[in-house]
Amino acid sequence: MGLGNYTIITEFIIFGLTEDATVSAILFVLFLIIYSVTLMGNVSIIMLIRSSPQLHTPMYLFLSHLAFVDIGYSSSVTPIMLRGFIRKGTLIPVYSCVAQLCSVVTFGTAECFLLASMAYDRYVAICSPLLYSTQMSSRVCVLLVGASYLGGCVNAWTFTGCLLNLSFCGPNKVNHFFCDYSPLLKLSCSHDFSSEVIPAISSGSIIVVTVFIIALSYVYILISILKMRSTEGRQKAFSTCTSHLTAVMLFYGTITFIYVLPKSSYSTDQNKVVSVFYTVVIPMLNPLIYSLRNKDVKEALRKLMARSLW
Repeated sequence: MGLGNYTIITEFIIFGLTEDATVSAILFVLFLIIYSVTLMGNVSIIMLIRSSPQLHTPMYLFLSHLAFVDIGYSSSVTPIMLRGFIRKGTLIPVYSCVAQLCSVVTFGTAECFLLASMAYDRYVAICSPLLYSTQMSSRVCVLLVGASYLGGCVNAWTFTGCLLNLSFCGPNKVNHFFCDYSPLLKLSCSHDFSSEVIPAISSGSIIVVTVFIIALSYVYILISILKMRSTEGRQKAFSTCTSHLTAVMLFYGTITFIYVLPKSSYSTDQNKVVSVFYTVVIPMLNPLIYSLRNKDVKEALRKLMARSLW
């Protein structure tokens, strides 16, 4: 449909990561393997937690939802990326692009809140063990999980609401491997100051709040651990936190690079590489981190395998 000298855009062309055919074939195989491992690892974590009574605790409830969020996060991006390796310039309708952005922001934001909830859970377990059963009751856990998904939906509607108010009447080639907000904003012919500021404030405040909760929780955890007299108690307390801390540093390290550092400090190619890491690679690493470095998970897996063999 015409609009003056412009044409309303109904489809976007996703450039992808590379235009080289050989590199595309190699990356297709690599990311197909990563996606398969992501699905198998996170589904296995969910099934293991559901089938093991010793893992029916708040910590592993949050972990099962983190695994579900990682599946959704990766599935929002990877299939379209894989299709882009086969076809140069993947065509995607505008409404599908909006839906993908909404899905990515929802799951990404929910992961932030779930990581903060897990930090609070570790704080209560280590700093107030006698009150753990009341402060982390089933009702509190359900509220925290529900708030994580609600926060994800609210932040996603902030992004998609701003995106739906934009008009696209010029170039339709997105220099990215998925419909991220920043490259779409560059293609708009009607964006104003609010369309840049509102999503930045929304995502920035979520990152600041969740990082503050995580940092404050671990400050109190560190103080409590240093007060412990037994070395064995310190080691046990540290072991329950190392997996979560590793996941936090990986996730927040990459999203800080994308959403906090000035855009002029890195190139579009660097943006793509970091985006691949936090949308595709981290969802694969999380189940490995929590299974390889967690004694409870390894013990539950051993018992489950023993029961299966028996």
